[in-house]
Amino acid sequence: MTVKEIADRLKLKAVCAEENTERTVTGCYIGDLLSLVMSKAQSGDAWITIQGNINVPAVASLTDCAMVIIAENMQLDSAALSRAKQEGIPVYTSEKSAFDLACGIKECL
Repeated sequence: MTVKEIADRLKLKAVCAEENTERTVTGCYIGDLLSLVMSKAQSGDAWITIQGNINVPAVASLTDCAMVIIAENMQLDSAALSRAKQEGIPVYTSEKSAFDLACGIKECL
């Protein structure tokens, strides 16, 4: 299923979704400890986090995640948003918990 299809199905709010929304999502990773995300997230994953700082797009780019979903109504700061746009990383927010989002992604995959 594509980034756009997952975003639509889970009713995610687009923060930065101008590019790469037709990319296929192949898995899911939940994590906030960025060093762990860097070592465990896989290319094509939907990465669910509550982090919103400049390191989020950097780690998403490094791990080649298909999309970032920020749970619990947390937000990207302005520097992170600018970097995500620059890198072409689709970023969404949701009021749902990381658990609920992961369950929804599992149903999609």
